[in-house]
Amino acid sequence: MNNNPLQGRTLAVAGDLSVDEQRYLYRKTRALKEAWRNGGDMDQFRIHDPELGVYLMFLEVSTRTKESFRNAASFHEVKLNVFDASTSSFKKSESLVDTVKMLFGYSRRSIFVMRTKMEGVCRALEEQIGAYADRLGRERPVFINGGDGRHEHPTQEYLDQLTFLERKGWDESHIHVALIGDLHHGRTIHSKADGLKAFHSVKVDLVAPVELSLPPSYKSRMEDNGFEVTEWESIEEYLSGNDVSDIWYFTRLQLERMSDEVRERETELRRAVTFKERFLTRLPEETRFFHPLPRHREKPVIPSFLDSTHLNGWDEQSINGYFTRIIELAMVAGKIGSDFDGESPVISEKDETFINEIPVTRKTSVKDRFKVGIKPVENGTVIDHIAKGKPVEEIWNRVDKVRRTLKLNVRSSHGVFHTNNPDDFKGIVSLPDILEISHTELKKLAAVSPECTLNIIRDSSIIKKYRLSMPPKIYKFNEISCKNPECVTYPGAYQHVPPFFYRTRGETFTCRYCGRRHAYGDIWDI
Repeated sequence: MNNNPLQGRTLAVAGDLSVDEQRYLYRKTRALKEAWRNGGDMDQFRIHDPELGVYLMFLEVSTRTKESFRNAASFHEVKLNVFDASTSSFKKSESLVDTVKMLFGYSRRSIFVMRTKMEGVCRALEEQIGAYADRLGRERPVFINGGDGRHEHPTQEYLDQLTFLERKGWDESHIHVALIGDLHHGRTIHSKADGLKAFHSVKVDLVAPVELSLPPSYKSRMEDNGFEVTEWESIEEYLSGNDVSDIWYFTRLQLERMSDEVRERETELRRAVTFKERFLTRLPEETRFFHPLPRHREKPVIPSFLDSTHLNGWDEQSINGYFTRIIELAMVAGKIGSDFDGESPVISEKDETFINEIPVTRKTSVKDRFKVGIKPVENGTVIDHIAKGKPVEEIWNRVDKVRRTLKLNVRSSHGVFHTNNPDDFKGIVSLPDILEISHTELKKLAAVSPECTLNIIRDSSIIKKYRLSMPPKIYKFNEISCKNPECVTYPGAYQHVPPFFYRTRGETFTCRYCGRRHAYGDIWDI
């Protein structure tokens, strides 16, 4: 039996490692660096398994992430494969799943390090290739996200946190960090929404023009995690404040991901987040600058005159990529981790309390109910309170959605009517031919029209009543899709990954794969 909780773990987002597991990673990396510097025993970290295939699948250009993983894999003395997308069957429109299935067959054990424009790839492959491995009776492969579009870059986050800890003398109690630059498109910034939880108390200063500001979903996640968050539109404005951080984390302007309208304002936007020499005297003592690199060689946000100053923390930060990735590979391969004694991520499986059967205390006649424009049902089903209180147009759309999703192509009637309050309206669908409804159909109805009620009627009396609430997950519907065109589930990606949403808060749903948050109504295609 495998008693190592870290073995076989996919790292698709920073939160795939719990806070305890992240701290374990940093302690082991610290020990590795000390052994490396002092000529100590390196074999305690080395996998040394020629049957383990490490595949570097970089479908987007990369230097530091790719080369650090390549050197880390070489350190481990495993079978290293550097996948060349330019000469592969991707040119023949082969899907990622088919390509990875082929490569998976070449090794007894497999780790895939992925860099893609498409978001959510590692999570999708973990599920699909994992199920394929189960059918074959093989060990499931591991997927490590080396950066996916504008989504996340967890392995960069782990090396950043290690660097911050070193800077703070391994004090985990508190961090105050300024995040500066393109916070909207920068996946390394997005991973900090969970990665900074490695510190017990977190204060984050967001410094970016509105066009480059952190997406609201990531800002909300920081706040949900208890971070103190403030926003500034330029370095000039930030330095005018009274509480300036001594840890500055810059990101480049990712022009390749910007709209044409935003790109036209490049000069103005770059000016707001580029450090200038006149700012030097306004910095706190012992300030350090960090950057995931590369810098723009002509227009860097950290100008080259700072390279030889004490502000340069980015060079050591870059080197830390090699050491953290050695440990990451060792963890997921099972070389280390058996001595881990902390908590792993808790998978929250919410029960289905969104379907509530309400006791029928009296056999209420329906002859005086559901009658305005609808003939009373003697035997059948009535769906009531559809989109109650919403605008009439929205109620009609919801009624149509209920009928189409549940395929209610039967003798029936429906309409929009007043509630007991003459200023409010609701939708009703009357189904005299439907004498029962399955649990699966109840789940569908809850997803399509939360807060409605369903009444089962016999001999003109209600014998069962269900009140349906917003479900914690919405999936297995042909009528839903993620509206992020870079998501692996997006229909135009042709990766055939079914969409899956989980409720984040209220009526907000988050894509399981790319992390994009949607309002409830936006996930539906009907």
